[in-house]
Amino acid sequence: MDREVSMIENNLVNAANAMPEDKFNFTPESLNIPGSNFKGVYTFAGLVKHVAAVNFLLTSGATGDKPPANVTDQKGPASMTSKAEVVQFLKDSFAAVHKAAQGLTQENMAELIPGLGPQKAPRVFVVSFVLAHCNDEYGQMVEYLRMNGIIPPASAPRQ
Repeated sequence: MDREVSMIENNLVNAANAMPEDKFNFTPESLNIPGSNFKGVYTFAGLVKHVAAVNFLLTSGATGDKPPANVTDQKGPASMTSKAEVVQFLKDSFAAVHKAAQGLTQENMAELIPGLGPQKAPRVFVVSFVLAHCNDEYGQMVEYLRMNGIIPPASAPRQ
């Protein structure tokens, strides 16, 4: 599972780095596409902060570590605005995901731990849900990159 964490981490961090600083707050709402409704969707930076915040929130139940003090909800810290801060926040969140994945054992994978909601779930489910969530949000990031004429690094031709 930790290998899968590394794979999605690579995709997400590279995608975050690929978006230029001047487009980091891009939202498709600004494109005014006829018939579309992007009102209220995350900005690109908001997507990245959301992924990182959820990473911290979900893995805290698996690792026993508290999320950073500035992670109070699934949106991430509103005060974090620069690309460098947001990308570092994402990278830091993956340290927690790696710790959770590396802590999985045959003995503890069925143990019920806190997830995002009020109910507990098996440790393996919580950790694997992090991967599912990251892949879902990566798909959104890819769309935002492509809307800005940027080929996502994972899709770029090999040189």
